[in-house]
Amino acid sequence: MAAHVLRLRAALLIGSLRGERRVRTLLMLAVVVVITVLVCAAVLSLESAHVDVARTVVVLGNAALFLGFLVGPILVGAVDQLDPRRFAVFGVDERRMPAVLALASLISIPSLAVIAVHASVCVVAVRLGAPWPAAVLLSVVSALTTILAARVGMAVNALLLPERRSRELTALFALAVIVVAFPVAVFLASLRWDGQVPGIVESITTAIGVTPLAAAPRFLFAAAADDVAGAWISGLVAIATLVILWVLWSWLVRRLLTTTERPVASRERTGLGWFGLLPSNAFGAIAARSLVYWLRDRRYIMNVIVVPIAGVLTVLPLVVAGVPLEIAALVPVPVMALFFGWLPHNDVAYDSTALWTHVASGVRGVPDRLGRLVPVLLVALPVLAVAVPLTLLSIDDWRLLLPLVGVGASLLLSALGLSSIVSVIAPYAVSRPGDSPFQQPQRPTSRGAYGPAAAFLGAIVLSGPTIWLFALTTIEGSAYAPATFWVGLASGLVVLALGVVIGGRIFQQQGERLMEFVETA
Repeated sequence: MAAHVLRLRAALLIGSLRGERRVRTLLMLAVVVVITVLVCAAVLSLESAHVDVARTVVVLGNAALFLGFLVGPILVGAVDQLDPRRFAVFGVDERRMPAVLALASLISIPSLAVIAVHASVCVVAVRLGAPWPAAVLLSVVSALTTILAARVGMAVNALLLPERRSRELTALFALAVIVVAFPVAVFLASLRWDGQVPGIVESITTAIGVTPLAAAPRFLFAAAADDVAGAWISGLVAIATLVILWVLWSWLVRRLLTTTERPVASRERTGLGWFGLLPSNAFGAIAARSLVYWLRDRRYIMNVIVVPIAGVLTVLPLVVAGVPLEIAALVPVPVMALFFGWLPHNDVAYDSTALWTHVASGVRGVPDRLGRLVPVLLVALPVLAVAVPLTLLSIDDWRLLLPLVGVGASLLLSALGLSSIVSVIAPYAVSRPGDSPFQQPQRPTSRGAYGPAAAFLGAIVLSGPTIWLFALTTIEGSAYAPATFWVGLASGLVVLALGVVIGGRIFQQQGERLMEFVETA
């Protein structure tokens, strides 16, 4: 009787899981259909717009679509239902496999959505004046190129990345997308169109239109505008892109059919997290341990939360004191960059007794110093990538993009370099693991008084030339903008390199003193 009950419960559980999968699939199908209909309607509405406006929208949209289909499978770790290795057991001719799989990939919801969008683009281009035979041909080329890009992305994902994507790797990909996509989206949203294409957007569109990203749609609207030379260039690039993708896809299929699965996937399944993702050396181990600490220890978490808040709050007293908002709004980004770089100035003390693993294993100083900086960079770069475009959007002055990035890079990297030295020269007692992050322990020495100040003020002093150039840029114009960027980036990298080398040397020589400190503080 008990066995029958268990079997019945198992059957009900399996049935409920299958039901949930069906509902999820139907919901995703409905979302894709709705998005496709909206995009096609938006594209068809361009037939009443000027050729330049239609070309800009379609070219930029096609570039985003191409990149999404190419990079999307790598970012999300999607499982390829048409993986060539799944069909190797059926004895299909290896030479025919690329064509068979490419043809089968046309019969899918994403592919049908791509075909519908490109058909809408073709209709708009013909109505704006493009010859219909060439428009139909290049629209077919564009659709096939996008679908082949998805096939290539899936194959690269299956060949190079783990079968079961770890959350840590997905998080890194998401951070990369934020760092790249968010500033671009904010910049495009800040432009004033007024019924015409801004000059900088037109230049970007022209440049992208002669690349594999959007050569085919650019051909359509170049033909509609009677730009014979531009149409020929884009058309040749579009056809060459399709040929190259087909060659690459054929090579990847043969590679997948003749290559055994990598053992990395099994290592990802063991649940090592950051330790399984980062390199298997001293730097990777220390970086992984630091990431675990920063993401789980509330003492680190409080520091990370406070920095953006402190950066934004600096605007209020400046505005109250009468500083113009255009000037006060430029302060939070440098302040956040400085504080992010200053955070690891006492990282050795936060290790507590865990420092013995570094000293006892004979870790060299440079890997130790570099590994500790990885969590700070993974947090600081996305935050600053969001803060910089929002700042420029608020003051409506994109000429300060390079100078603001230069100042932020100089302060962040210089502070990281000095923190790498100060954390081994003058560590001071902090609250122990598990204690409140606001608890203030007794300090057995006075070195904790000047260590934080030295790292903080030293970064400002070393960034002085960059700050001076930034002030000149805001006062006299954008002539100093490139110099501000390159001076800030170069000086920050130099200070970071010197700080890591010097701090690493001190760490190797004074490991016993540091062990004594963490045992008594």
